[in-house]
Amino acid sequence: MSKTNDLSNLFPTENEIPAEFRIDQPICQKEFLINGELRVWDGPTQDVFSPVHLKTADGLTPQYIGSYPLLSDEVILQALASAVKAYDNGKGYWPTLPVAERIRHMQQFAYRMKTKKAEIVKLLMWEIGKSYQDSVKEFDRTVDYIRDTIDALKDLDRSSSRFVIEQGILGQIRRSPLGVTLSMGPFNYPLNETFATLIPALIMGNTVICKPPKFGCLLYRPLLEIFRDCFPPGVVNIVYGRGANIIAPLMTSGKIDVLAFIGTSKIADTIKAQHPKPHRLRSVLGLDAKNPAIILPDADLDLAVQECLTGTLSFNGQRCTALKMLFVHQSIVDTFLNKFAAAISKLKVGMPWEPDVQITPLPDSGKTDYLSGLIDDAVKHGARVVNESGGESAASLFYPAILYPVTSQMRIYHEEQFGPIIPVIPFSVVETPIRYIEESNYGQQVSIFSNNPEEVATLIDPLVNQVCRVNINSQCQRGPDIFPFTGRKDSAEGTLSVSDALRVFSIRTMVAAKQNECNQEILTEIIKERKSNFLSTDFIF
Repeated sequence: MSKTNDLSNLFPTENEIPAEFRIDQPICQKEFLINGELRVWDGPTQDVFSPVHLKTADGLTPQYIGSYPLLSDEVILQALASAVKAYDNGKGYWPTLPVAERIRHMQQFAYRMKTKKAEIVKLLMWEIGKSYQDSVKEFDRTVDYIRDTIDALKDLDRSSSRFVIEQGILGQIRRSPLGVTLSMGPFNYPLNETFATLIPALIMGNTVICKPPKFGCLLYRPLLEIFRDCFPPGVVNIVYGRGANIIAPLMTSGKIDVLAFIGTSKIADTIKAQHPKPHRLRSVLGLDAKNPAIILPDADLDLAVQECLTGTLSFNGQRCTALKMLFVHQSIVDTFLNKFAAAISKLKVGMPWEPDVQITPLPDSGKTDYLSGLIDDAVKHGARVVNESGGESAASLFYPAILYPVTSQMRIYHEEQFGPIIPVIPFSVVETPIRYIEESNYGQQVSIFSNNPEEVATLIDPLVNQVCRVNINSQCQRGPDIFPFTGRKDSAEGTLSVSDALRVFSIRTMVAAKQNECNQEILTEIIKERKSNFLSTDFIF
């Protein structure tokens, strides 16, 4: 039996789905959130099909799981008006609220969000094909991110709660919000990475319009009521529809102050170009990456194989931080390929609810054809598929493929595959991978595998000026979330960590006065009587 038939047989019949993971009724969502109201849409909707296919009498059929609204331009502009009114040029209730009060709202939200864990985890599995264990991790990590963001804001506010005296000037420096934020996250982490911008933007006093990703819309439905109850009207607005239809009216209005977008640089450039006041727009962007690994002759090959296996194939390689190119020294490449192919053969392929599953269905219906096209192009230009059954597919399942040797003639050399294809390039001198990184449009991360301190040091110095994170004997990754996450070139704009994100969604602002008796009395009176929420020496515990 071929691997393709084997893959087809991994899809279940309806009765084979475990009861606790079934969606008994499609989620035909009509609700959306504007101005603190759950409104009901009676217009056109977008059907949502899971990457999980079912065996039926007609063959493999994608499971229908629901629909979401395709809101009109008129409704989208109502959401914008709501956010603009709530911000009110910085005079609104939310942007002028004391930090401690904004923290209280966020704590209430996080507490209630945890009650929706089972529902959201199930929808993560069905909407994007993420395994149960990884869906649980994404939810838990998001809750932890909210908690860590609150702690980071407390630290930031404590350090700002004092006055500075310099050259006869009294001043208090704090951070103030930027305005109306458009927040859009990616499908691969539709909850966590969307919240990585939405949460810090909110807690710093901005108002937000959030558009859930194309794949991962329905999982926001359980949160709509919580957003409504935990934040003042207009502070959080959640809208649905096709990206182009939503983005154009918002950006061309000129009333979006911050663009928080995680996706491709091409789309980000298109979005930014629509804003009529480019110098007013602040952008926080997580974009493309083609992170390489460099495996040197003295590397621990077993460790390198394991880290590269996870780095290339975690969530089917659908991560911006995934390893998308492996440079392996010529002297060890054959041994590495044999070990790597053997490791892939042990991976469990199956449905998201299966224990220890590692390769799951892909959410984009055109993805398997795209990946097959990359393989065909590479083979045409001299590469071969190293591992048995590599590149075979059935419906939305795609078996991982190692391509070797990859050259610059091939599309896979240049394009970010964002899927389970592992291109391998042999090298004899380290200048080869360094030159690739220097010439690349991307500059997020790199992984170095070696036990030789001198070799590692030789690579670190040039690479830290090309990428923003050099990983030694480990895969590329985003976390822990206290570490800065950003990139050079076309890979990012702004830095996201629990502390850096607070800064990118705010600006340093100060109140200053000459140090004389009159001004000291004025400032003392304001602080003592708590007449200002900004000018304060309160200490948040």
